[in-house]
Amino acid sequence: MIHSIDGSQFKQMVLHGAAAITRQKQQINDLNVFPVPDGDTGTNMSLTIGTAAAELRKGSMAAIGQAASVTASALLRGARGNSGVILSLLFRGMSKTLKGRDTADGAALAGAMQEGVASAYGAVMKPAEGTVLTVSRLAAKRAAEAAGENNDVEYVLGEAIRVGYEVLAQTTDMNPVLKKAGVVDAGGKGYLVILEGMLASLRGEPMPEVDEGAPKQDKADFNVFSEEEITFAFDTVYIVRKTDPNVDLKPLRVYLGSIGDSLVIGEDDEAFKVHVHTNVPGDALTESQKYGTLELAKIENMRTQYDDVAAGKKAQSVDDLERVEEELEKGGVPAEPAKRYGFLAVCAGDGLAEVFKDLGVDGVISGGQTMNPSTESILKEIEKVPAETVFVLPNNKNIIMAAQQCVGLTGKEVVVVPTETIPQGVTAMMNVDTEMEPDELLGVMSGAISGVSTAQITYAARNSDFDGFAINEGDYLSLLDGKLFGTNQDINVMLDKLAEKAAEKGAEFVTLFYGEDVSEEQAQAAEQLFTEKCPDAELSVLPGGQPVYYYIISIE
Repeated sequence: MIHSIDGSQFKQMVLHGAAAITRQKQQINDLNVFPVPDGDTGTNMSLTIGTAAAELRKGSMAAIGQAASVTASALLRGARGNSGVILSLLFRGMSKTLKGRDTADGAALAGAMQEGVASAYGAVMKPAEGTVLTVSRLAAKRAAEAAGENNDVEYVLGEAIRVGYEVLAQTTDMNPVLKKAGVVDAGGKGYLVILEGMLASLRGEPMPEVDEGAPKQDKADFNVFSEEEITFAFDTVYIVRKTDPNVDLKPLRVYLGSIGDSLVIGEDDEAFKVHVHTNVPGDALTESQKYGTLELAKIENMRTQYDDVAAGKKAQSVDDLERVEEELEKGGVPAEPAKRYGFLAVCAGDGLAEVFKDLGVDGVISGGQTMNPSTESILKEIEKVPAETVFVLPNNKNIIMAAQQCVGLTGKEVVVVPTETIPQGVTAMMNVDTEMEPDELLGVMSGAISGVSTAQITYAARNSDFDGFAINEGDYLSLLDGKLFGTNQDINVMLDKLAEKAAEKGAEFVTLFYGEDVSEEQAQAAEQLFTEKCPDAELSVLPGGQPVYYYIISIE
């Protein structure tokens, strides 16, 4: 049994945990009970801890307090979706307890886990049982008990995981929604997968290989590497024009072999081309220039490319240089306040973005269902707004917590308006009065959204027996204020029923935002249907361009 762990061990444990959930993220996504295509708990948790893994790889950490701090800081900025935010809070609490420590034994780890649970519960307005909160709380409780029996870290963590899985199995009965679907909580499962990965690292088990089944492309697949396998960071390729066509390159070959691997040298009478993996690309270039004139060089950092892929990003290459230069020219300095209030909206679709811009938002963050932006990406956009106070409209309930984490991370005052849908965000912006004080304006905007209903039409991502509906993959689904309203294989049936519901509500204003998969002719037909059912309502039809949802409908 391993009694205590230091910073280096904690780092490897987090890296192993990140690889474990990346490997199983789709299984966790599939546990999402609602059959709409937003099953992204596994993806969000994987991307969130992936940011910590990327940061940890940048250096060595002897003290566990330092490793835990780096982990918590990266998780905070990389948090995506509610599940990602809660995961970041669990590790933030751990960091508080481990601060200043060189090592941690079983009791210290158990205390850190309990502090993590306290941080998570403290941030959730209405904690629900049968979720990751329950699983983490009871796992931490068992960890504390286990430390009294055997103070070895390995024993304590193993017992926490064992009880955590017992609790996870019970979440099906704790939560009515989970019980109807017959599944366990996805967030709780994700948390335990990470802890299992951490324990596996402690026991010396190999890092899980990540194979998403993606088609092979003519480029390096960084998912197949573990950190240890990338011995030499820089993929270095260059061409040198020879000064002597008969020059002997054997000494160069020996030198390059001493500072790297994967060495290939091709030559003709005029030039030679080198490919080598090395940690000192400058030395390779300098030595090679003794044999001729450097003509062309390409150097790519395989570690950062691996980190990008692990974090769910596109791996940067020299092909991205022009784009990177443009971003650098824009500058990363926070915009100086030029006005009192600024506004940011989250949405997906060019049409929806234009709607929000017309209503006065200063910036649009691309995101929504299946595309939850991280805290860091939201924070970057906040910094760009030239205002003292920035109001953020998440327009999705799974983005609100990530937006709230930005409070305190910038010199600007950040106010998050709790908009859960696009129509709520639009209505909130229509009620902006910049003469009000921040708290007063937040109250007005929040109050306005209570008067709008949101209907949506999407498709079933999986077979399900949900809330009395027998649902088949590919069926059209209609949602009303977040609840399943109906299902059918004919989208017009769904539109008709929603139009009838709007009429029942006495709708005065109805706006249809049609998605990227809906033609203008189809949208006009939907408009005609609502016109017939709601003759007294003011009706608008706009191209939203949103993915996932064929229609997003505002009913007021």
